[in-house]
Amino acid sequence: MREGIAHRIGPSGIDIAYARFGDLNDPPVLLIMGGGAQMVSWPEGFLAELVARDLSLVIFDNRDVGLSTHLSDSPPVDIVAAMGGDISSAAYDLSDMAADAIGLLETLGIDSAHLVGISMGGMIAQTMAVEYPARVRTLTSISSTTGAPEVGKTDTAAFGAAGPQPRDRDGFIDWQVRAARALASPGFEFDAAAVAETAARTFDRGLDFEGTMRQMVAVIASGDRTEQLAGSRQPTLVIHGTADLAFDVSGGQATAAAVPGAKLVTVEGMGHSLPRALWSGFADEIAALVGRAEAGRGGQARP
Repeated sequence: MREGIAHRIGPSGIDIAYARFGDLNDPPVLLIMGGGAQMVSWPEGFLAELVARDLSLVIFDNRDVGLSTHLSDSPPVDIVAAMGGDISSAAYDLSDMAADAIGLLETLGIDSAHLVGISMGGMIAQTMAVEYPARVRTLTSISSTTGAPEVGKTDTAAFGAAGPQPRDRDGFIDWQVRAARALASPGFEFDAAAVAETAARTFDRGLDFEGTMRQMVAVIASGDRTEQLAGSRQPTLVIHGTADLAFDVSGGQATAAAVPGAKLVTVEGMGHSLPRALWSGFADEIAALVGRAEAGRGGQARP
């Protein structure tokens, strides 16, 4: 693994923390994490499965989380008003976050990449595919949605089941385990120890509750991508669990329906998580998608 901080990235000129895995000569895959989550939330075992399939990986902290730039000087966001349709408090939107990711690729010397995004990361990846089609080789959208209000609805009771987020380290770790359990996959084993370990790393790298709120408002402010996705031509894979309480499975179904030729993989008993038992199968699906696209590019595997 190679870690670093990329400076003055994209139009916003922010800093982005990132890490790279695998052989740099293999096809590049940019993995984009979800709302409020840092790059350390990607399970190391899942990343290892992808590297074992000859993929070169880039993970990173989105703006407002981890070691990347936090927009702490932004005016306070009003999440309640945003949910009611008033998005005037939005500090940025998903287009800005997509531009961050494109800027990171440019800094790393990668002209185009295969995208894998989960939850909000799936929305950012969709936005990149729409706004920067020449820079996106394939799109994999996991546990995400199109932004259309009638699909991908959230079970608010489950989402808030853990209660308010504590500010102390031990309290945060316990809270994160409770929150993850509420949204976990009922058809698969819940790994509380792994969640606790990731929560500890997350706390130690730095929490920003207000930053997470800014990300949430950015999602709301970005609206419905369905019409734009209909013009996408990148080979696309959509993965979604039937037991997802953060974004109902209809969000994945709508995403696959919007993108011409997209493949939809629905998993019984999978919630808003990446269970260990599914890592190998998901890596196979992603590697197959990448392999077909690389063959279509004439086998050009270099960044």
